[in-house]
Amino acid sequence: MHDFPLLGPVFALAAWTGLVLLLIPYRRIRSALRREVAANDFRLGESARVPAEVSIPNRNYMNLLELPVLFYVVCMIFCLTGAHSPMTLTLAWAFVGLRVIHSLIHLTSNHILHRLTAFALSNVVLVFLWINAGLLVFSSN
Repeated sequence: MHDFPLLGPVFALAAWTGLVLLLIPYRRIRSALRREVAANDFRLGESARVPAEVSIPNRNYMNLLELPVLFYVVCMIFCLTGAHSPMTLTLAWAFVGLRVIHSLIHLTSNHILHRLTAFALSNVVLVFLWINAGLLVFSSN
């Protein structure tokens, strides 16, 4: 059996994404039961009638499917090539932690500056992961 430590952060981020996904129908159904929204409010996405508390989990879920794709790809590159270091694992967990923090801010206080900081830091970490991948993969040839 091969040792793939980077699958830990990959599975953790996938699990977090799944949890956020579960929040979407919970908030939509709760809002429908309160008669704040109707089924037609979701016919073409989300109408202007949809309260922020209902639409934010969907937006956060989309965030977790956009940029993290590059995280999943770089982690698979590391796993396939075996070219990773302890720094790689640290960066991967940092990325996951920052994305979770970003989500928690987005889903609770939604403080823009705090959310932006977590988002920007996660992007910086992702850039360092890709630089690390390039250096490790291309220096081994």
